Amino acid sequence: MPAPPQLSRMPTSPYGGEVKPYLVGVVLALVLTAIPFGLVAARTLRPIQIFVVIGAAAITQVVVHLRYFLHLDLKPSSQNKLIALCFAAIVLLILVGGTLWIMFDLNYRMM
Repeated sequence: MPAPPQLSRMPTSPYGGEVKPYLVGVVLALVLTAIPFGLVAARTLRPIQIFVVIGAAAITQVVVHLRYFLHLDLKPSSQNKLIALCFAAIVLLILVGGTLWIMFDLNYRMM
């Protein structure tokens, strides 16, 4: 007769990893989304303060996504992934910045 499964063990995903980090990431992402939404809906702070809270929540949420969903940290084993992510972010910044620069310049020349 096989031994009964241990109920205290954390469930695993179909891909072999634990589910707990994903659950923590989802809860943190939901909280970091609900805070700015609630502040804007309630209008309890001045607009400048709301913008600061939204910016801080956005930066924190990026870190949460990188840590809990993309599994990037500062360990040497994931350093290559971090370098590739930084390169992609720089390329994206150049593309978006260049596009905005061209569009604003065209708008200025049309006026």
